[in-house]
Amino acid sequence: MEQNSADQLAARIRARLPELRDAEARVAHVLLDQGARLVHLSVNDVAVLAGTAQSTVVRACQRLGFHGYQEVKIDAARRRSGGVEPPPDASEDVIGHALAQTIHTAVEALTGVPATLAVGELRTAAERIDAASRILVAGTGLSGATAVDAAYRLRALGLPVDLPPDPLTAQLAADLLPEHAVCLAISHSGATRSTVDTARRARDRGATVVAVTSYARSPLTEVSACALVAGGQDLVFGLEAVASRLAHFTAIDALTLALRLLRGGAADHALSVSAEVTAAHSY
Repeated sequence: MEQNSADQLAARIRARLPELRDAEARVAHVLLDQGARLVHLSVNDVAVLAGTAQSTVVRACQRLGFHGYQEVKIDAARRRSGGVEPPPDASEDVIGHALAQTIHTAVEALTGVPATLAVGELRTAAERIDAASRILVAGTGLSGATAVDAAYRLRALGLPVDLPPDPLTAQLAADLLPEHAVCLAISHSGATRSTVDTARRARDRGATVVAVTSYARSPLTEVSACALVAGGQDLVFGLEAVASRLAHFTAIDALTLALRLLRGGAADHALSVSAEVTAAHSY
């Protein structure tokens, strides 16, 4: 429980990092770096570490969604009594360290999902997709694998899905969407130009844009009717990409389950057909 609280606190901060600038961003990084040690630090201590004023610390905490620094300390106190610690510097076993760090990053991303993925947004996304005349799935780069998975799962539920093979075709498809369509746009940063452009074109056609992303504020969320925020990371060595994909897969799984419950017998029939096709291609 303590580790879950710790990871959710970190996820909550990271999901809003792009909203902060300069001194406020430095405060957020101090909060992340200090972790459980925040219970021993005053607001002045944090201000000194961030090289800013106490008022900026309070303002940064409020921009991050807390009432103030005291609430951050209360959340941080939950870290003190245990949980999985980050892996030590395993210089004698580089491969073992790589494995441990990857697993730690994945666990942190997944346990942080409940702090950023709002149930209300998930419900809205499921209802809009269930009622959609067509669903355009858009995602490129590292988000491409998540887009393929999402399209497969939605199609297996009997939904009309289009997954264009390249960004230009995706934008053309967005311009030709029928009424009551949905564009499911997936981007870790929320700033991938081709994906944002596809989502914007879909919105301009009157479609509902549902975003799956890692940050609460981004160009993608600005054009979205609802956003499934999961996996906000600010890590090193590209591990944020690994963590965000796992969190995004989890968001898609939750969305799929919600849709199955909404669609009832229609979803069950489609899934049985999918199972038959899969079985026919297995030894």
